[in-house]
Parts: sequence; structure tokens; C-alpha cells
Amino acid sequence: MCAVGTRDEAEAIATALVDARLAACVQLMPVDSVYRWQGAVERASEVMLHAKTTQARLAEAEALIKARHSYAVPEIIAVPIVAGSTDYLGWIEASTSRTEP
Repeated sequence: MCAVGTRDEAEAIATALVDARLAACVQLMPVDSVYRWQGAVERASEVMLHAKTTQARLAEAEALIKARHSYAVPEIIAVPIVAGSTDYLGWIEASTSRTEP
């Protein structure tokens, strides 16, 4: 998961992740955030990216996000998949492989 400040930035990062095979899919969702930054409580409308990737591609995905993200400290959080459709999980694996399946 990764929050960004604008729809344009979200689309650019999502496209780059999928183009580089670092994510099989990236969903973009508008969110309203309340957070503490530099001692103050802030509010912002953001776009949450929910990228489907593998543990093997996570470090590369994180590097790409950091290189393209406008925030000083981008939110990059990985949540493990504990279960899922075998077909869907296979699609993620195939879509993020370094070569065409």
C-alpha cells in the first residue's frame, strides 16, 4: 500500500510498477487522511495505491516508488497474503515474473 498526493502521481507510479512487472495490478482509491507531520496534525485528500506483487519483487517495487514519489517519507507498507484463489495468486506470480510466462 502507498498513499500519494495526486491522481496524476498515482497513475504514473501505478503504470510504472505494472510496466516494470513489479506489480500485477495496482488499484487507485481516493482517501482522506489525518496524520501527524512535523509536530502538527494534518489533513489531506490522497490516492491510495494497492499494488499486488510478490515478496521477491517487493524491494524493487519499493525502490521504484521512492524514486518517483513526491513525499519526503512515502508510505510503503507490505501486507502478507495469507490465503487466496490459486488462480489469482498464480496470475500475480506470472505477471511479476522477470520474463514472460
